[in-house]
Amino acid sequence: MELDKFDRAILRVLQRDARASLQEVSAAVGLSSTPCWTRIKKMESEGVIQGYTVRINPAAVGFADTVIVEVTLESHGDETLEAFGQALADIPEVLEAFLVSGEYDYLIRIAVRDTRDYERLLRERLYRIPGIRHSKSSFVLRRLKESELPLEGSPPAAPAAPRIRTPKPAAGGKATAGRRAK
Repeated sequence: MELDKFDRAILRVLQRDARASLQEVSAAVGLSSTPCWTRIKKMESEGVIQGYTVRINPAAVGFADTVIVEVTLESHGDETLEAFGQALADIPEVLEAFLVSGEYDYLIRIAVRDTRDYERLLRERLYRIPGIRHSKSSFVLRRLKESELPLEGSPPAAPAAPRIRTPKPAAGGKATAGRRAK
C-alpha cells in the first residue's frame, strides 16, 4: 500500500495517541470523519496498522530489569531456527527477539523482576532450549531513547526529490534567483 501525506498524518496522530477519537484525528489531519475513517480501515486491512496498544511502565508492574541477550546457535537449518523461534515465543518474559547478522544469531530483549528472576529464567527456560551454543547477557542500566517511527519524511522506496541549489549571497548583497545582485 502506498501511503500519501494524509495517511502518514493519520499514523503520526495515532502513534502519539492510539486513543484519539476519530474527530480528533480528522481535525488534526484536515479531513472530514468519513474519509479519515475509510483511510484508517484500509490501513488496518492492509496491515499498515497492526493493532492498538497501551504502554506500561515495566517497573510499575514488577519488571524492574531489562536484559539484552545475544545468542549463537549450533546450527542454522530451517528446523532449528523454527524450533528456537517457537521456544522463545513460549517464554512470556521474552519481549522481542531478532534474527540478526553479525557475531551472534539472535538478539533478545527480556523483562525480569531482578537478577534472581533472570537466573531462574536462564536455568528453567532459556538454557533448556536445544541448540544454543553460546549466549551473552547484558543488563540495561538505563533506557536512553524510545521513540516513534519517523513518519515525517518520504517513504524509503520513493525516489529522492531533485536538490535545488540556493545561490549564496554576495558579500553585502542578497541572494537572487536567476539574476545577479547589483
